[in-house]
Amino acid sequence: MTRPNAHLFAWVAALTFALTAEATLAETYVVDASHSSVDFSIRHLVGRTKGRFGDFSGTISYDAAKPDSASFSGTIQVKSIDTGNERRDGHLQNDDFFAAETYPTITFKSTAVTSTGENTLSVKGTLTMHGTTKEVTLPVEILGTGTNPRNGKAQIGLETNFSILCSDYGVNSWERFSAVLGDEVKIQVLIEANAE
Repeated sequence: MTRPNAHLFAWVAALTFALTAEATLAETYVVDASHSSVDFSIRHLVGRTKGRFGDFSGTISYDAAKPDSASFSGTIQVKSIDTGNERRDGHLQNDDFFAAETYPTITFKSTAVTSTGENTLSVKGTLTMHGTTKEVTLPVEILGTGTNPRNGKAQIGLETNFSILCSDYGVNSWERFSAVLGDEVKIQVLIEANAE
């Protein structure tokens, strides 16, 4: 004899399975730092000076069929700053700028993602630096997805270009800051990431 509500239970179980299967379609990727970069530039007197961070990590969850469900997170180690001048890098790490001993990392975590085109996203999230957290919105372009021919794992490539103000995060305590440097920092992040 069929128990009461047996069909209902079976239907709920099937629906739960289907929803779970659908939810797992999103691939989780880990940033490949050896094929990625975090670069920046800032006005210096009458020109611009460039730099980069060499030590960073991050994860991406992305399903091309449901781009709005994507998520992004990343961490940069402040002491990995490299402007091509060791003395300047040391100055940037002290309390005039990043205070790297007190605030060793810069972090980003997405809070909402909106598809803006076939391969473009608007990624809203929190950027934390120098003990200050601000909401930012990053324009992200999906450069491509595919399979790594060496290990058969899924890959994704993306790029974002955006600007922040040093004054928003208090990274401008140097007494000569405004006479030498601009407040706006232009940032370019290029990411290649591999499925776990």
